[in-house]
Amino acid sequence: MKVEVWAIGKTTEAYLQTGLSLYEKRLSHYLPFTWQTLPAHKGKNNDPQNLKQQEGQTVLEKLRPDDYLVLLDERGQQLTSLELAQWLQQRLQAPARRLIFLIGGAYGFSPDLYARANAQLALSRLTFSHQMARLFLMEQLYRAMTILRNEPYHNE
Repeated sequence: MKVEVWAIGKTTEAYLQTGLSLYEKRLSHYLPFTWQTLPAHKGKNNDPQNLKQQEGQTVLEKLRPDDYLVLLDERGQQLTSLELAQWLQQRLQAPARRLIFLIGGAYGFSPDLYARANAQLALSRLTFSHQMARLFLMEQLYRAMTILRNEPYHNE
């Protein structure tokens, strides 16, 4: 199975881009992995509901019927790093061809995306900027892979 992280909007901070590149390279040693940046929509009146709907439509058009879509959402299921590793192992053995983690834009997800999603995960009970969430997700995916391989990155 291929793992993809889709993020709405560009990463503007250089230090975050550096970290994302580091973890993208590390993850590629463990599994087929790609990162994809989707356009953030902007409107004249910047109505959050309209922007969420447009961004949601962009995502839905890119999805295939057999994709397993995971929304990174503050109200999603919270897992420890060990639980995430176990969860990821189960997903990697499932019949879906792509496991897609979606990090939304500044206003979150449209109702249509919530309806299409197969799962929702939360990185924390804290609220993070959508740009910071990118780096945290990438680090946790890498940590999960090292846990699954019994490598010393995770100390527990």
